[in-house]
Amino acid sequence: MKKRFLMALLALSMASASLAGCGSGNPEESSVVSEQSSESVQEFSEGSETKESEASVDSEAEETSGASEVQEETPILKEAVLKNFGCRVGCAATEGEMNDPKVWEIITTHFNAITFGNELKPDAMVGYSVGRCPGTEEAELNGETIIVPRLDYSRAERMLNKVYDWNQEHPDDKIMVKGHVLLWHAQTPEWFFHVDYDKNKEYVDKDTMNKRLEWYIRTMLTHFTGPDSKYKDMFYGWDVVNEAIGGQPEIYRTDKENPNESLSEDRHGSNSSWWHVYQSNEFIINAFIYANKYAPADLELYYNDYGECDGKKITRITQLLTAIKEREGEPGVGTRIDAMGMQAHYDMTEPSFNMFQYAIEQYSSIVGAVNISEWDIKARDSYDGSDEAKEEEYQKQYLRYKVLAMVMKNQIKEKGVNVSGITFWGTTDKYSWLQNTSNVGGGSTKKMSQCPLLFDENGEIKPAFYAFTEE
Repeated sequence: MKKRFLMALLALSMASASLAGCGSGNPEESSVVSEQSSESVQEFSEGSETKESEASVDSEAEETSGASEVQEETPILKEAVLKNFGCRVGCAATEGEMNDPKVWEIITTHFNAITFGNELKPDAMVGYSVGRCPGTEEAELNGETIIVPRLDYSRAERMLNKVYDWNQEHPDDKIMVKGHVLLWHAQTPEWFFHVDYDKNKEYVDKDTMNKRLEWYIRTMLTHFTGPDSKYKDMFYGWDVVNEAIGGQPEIYRTDKENPNESLSEDRHGSNSSWWHVYQSNEFIINAFIYANKYAPADLELYYNDYGECDGKKITRITQLLTAIKEREGEPGVGTRIDAMGMQAHYDMTEPSFNMFQYAIEQYSSIVGAVNISEWDIKARDSYDGSDEAKEEEYQKQYLRYKVLAMVMKNQIKEKGVNVSGITFWGTTDKYSWLQNTSNVGGGSTKKMSQCPLLFDENGEIKPAFYAFTEE
């Protein structure tokens, strides 16, 4: 069975590479894998040297593909993912998307988990008042009275109430929620880091920032998952820290990540005001200490990042995960981290399947589990969105998702890796964030047509859907 998996994986990879017109990885990645990866990666690399005829490759690819066959009955994605991968499957959606009847039908039919695209992020929690603080009030923290911003739960609660009502009406078909995100350099108003919550005044010191951070994490987790919360049984996990690893020579994202971006901006795409205040990873460690202090014991806590299959970034992320894990302890004393969130904002060629496998192995060996948290696949630059281009792109996308899904399935079944969940970053191509340019990591850097998800712009199932429903 293992040999057959490797041969089928090779066939799919070769077919995908042929469509892409390039190989499966770059020399730097190959070096990393050959030196550091597990026996299974080495075994696959050795097997990949076997010469295969064009006919053999085509035969294997067709044998593993059900996307081109007529489906007598449409599979239910959440049932198939549970069977094939042993975990929940979720999607991201904003409030506007959830109010689209077609999207809501897709969510309730095919997914058993959801991540709110924006509505639980810090800027949403202050009513998107990013230019100035919307008002303050007093709060008690560890016996001390502090001044804090006034929060606005309305957007998140409208979405939660919709899910709550569904769950009440369908107790055997509930949708669970993942919180996203408590601490992030982006979409956190700049005024949050300044004296009197006024960005025209100086930055506060670390002691003051620690109080603000603990208050915010306590308030969010208590309001949404505390014993008196209406929503306490709806959340299965929460992204504690998002994208704290940088792309510059420094390990962590600093306040100078992008020299062309000013720290005075209302919210940042690249630079971190968290780093500006702390000048160390202390705020990251503290965030996991505070989350452990206030989160229910059964709420999974994650570190979440993009570019997580790049060789250099794997090294940096593993250093961070190790630092968090080393501080592990009881609530109120130490940290807790339950899985690494691999965002999986991929394209048609990167990451290579062996780097994907290597990353899964490395992260799970440190924190015990991974979850694929924001999966989508960018189209090739040549894709123009025409009907002719769609047919080719959809089949290529199917192969791309299929080979990665096979790698993940093999990790689960052969290596015992715990994949705690799979989440796609959106539902239909129409609403994908990749349709717009973005300076946030993993986004689309130029305006072009995209088709990154399992459902097309009309909400119809695409070939990629069957990459996860086939056995």
